[in-house]
Amino acid sequence: MTDDLLKRHRAVLPSWMSLLYDEPLEIVRAQDRRVTDAEGRTYLDFFAGVLTNSMGYDVAEISDAVRKQLDTGVLHTSTLYLIRSQVELAEKIARRSGIPDAKVFFTNSGSEANDTALMLATQYRRSNQVLAMRNSYHGRSFGTVAITGNRGWSASSLSPIKVSYVHGGYRYRSPFRELSDTAYIDACVADLVETLDIATAGDVACLIAEPIQGVGGFSLPPDGLFKAMKEVLDAHGILFVSDEVQTGWGRTGEHFWGIEAHDVVPDMMTFAKGLGNGLTVGGVVARGDVLDCFQAESFSTFGGNPVSMQGALAVLDYIDNHDLQANCAARGAQLIDGLRAANSPHVGEVRGKGLMIGVELVEPGTRTPDVRAAKQMLEETKKRGLLIGKGGLYKNVLRIGPPMTLTEAEAAEGLAILTDSLAALK
Repeated sequence: MTDDLLKRHRAVLPSWMSLLYDEPLEIVRAQDRRVTDAEGRTYLDFFAGVLTNSMGYDVAEISDAVRKQLDTGVLHTSTLYLIRSQVELAEKIARRSGIPDAKVFFTNSGSEANDTALMLATQYRRSNQVLAMRNSYHGRSFGTVAITGNRGWSASSLSPIKVSYVHGGYRYRSPFRELSDTAYIDACVADLVETLDIATAGDVACLIAEPIQGVGGFSLPPDGLFKAMKEVLDAHGILFVSDEVQTGWGRTGEHFWGIEAHDVVPDMMTFAKGLGNGLTVGGVVARGDVLDCFQAESFSTFGGNPVSMQGALAVLDYIDNHDLQANCAARGAQLIDGLRAANSPHVGEVRGKGLMIGVELVEPGTRTPDVRAAKQMLEETKKRGLLIGKGGLYKNVLRIGPPMTLTEAEAAEGLAILTDSLAALK
């Protein structure tokens, strides 16, 4: 059955749609943090639909909220009509953002959210120049591919904007990696200043950055980098956009938003993934004057639809009611400490915060990326009943991002599988 489905998939879907594993899975049932495939095998899920199933599976409070909306018969109206749940969710996000006079616009995905942020920034600043981070990823749309600092995910050099890339997000392979945190920040800020001087006309629209790079392998800079960078940006009137598609909603454990680790308030934040727990929702929260700068008439057909809004409201309530930010901190520390204690010669670095953990695999005794080992690790963990992801500039980084509801026992179970799988690497 699975082989037939794979053949049908390859016949009618694009060849560039990635599939994990030598024998890709069809997931047909799920409960809590476990998923079951079409062959009846059950797995502990440590990737959560790319960090999207943030609460896990079949959560009664979220399902009930969605069913209640379905029972009204109103699945869709468009934003040409008032949507009470959209207003309520926007109010909550605006309050939690910390951005002065914040307003919110809802989209269907992180790609669309980041595309909207680019549109707003270039409109507000009347400039098509944008700064992005090396090793970054912000989506699959035409505009967001243009600001992707990772060639493996950037399909075209064509771009509606002029992009310059700056150092800082990926420290493990940075030329500044041996510096202290303070010196590293100083070097990256100096690079930003030099980039503004030599690669732009000065009137840059924005810098967009992920507090922790997702597709880039859960890499992160020292806390405080983006505060230092924003001081430079503010001096030039340049907007700062924090891409919180993967770091938002308390997943990092330390804060509700990933950027808060840098003690700075951005001009805009984009979000998606975990807010919907599988429902399609994304958006931008920004200073009111920035969000209102778009002067053309517009609306959204599907963005902020009633079903997604009710589900997202239930997700936010669930996060707060179950103190999941604290759970992310505790379970993340459990996993990070355990992975570091494994002392595998194939591991160059274990990094991350909360339940965003990257394991960079290298050829033993070197910093040479080991792509083969990463591929083998996915098969080894799958064989033992655990699903993880991979990414990074060289596709040699294990990406571990379980649902935020992960229990202590499940973390220990997953850690044991990861440790055994590392020991099986050849």
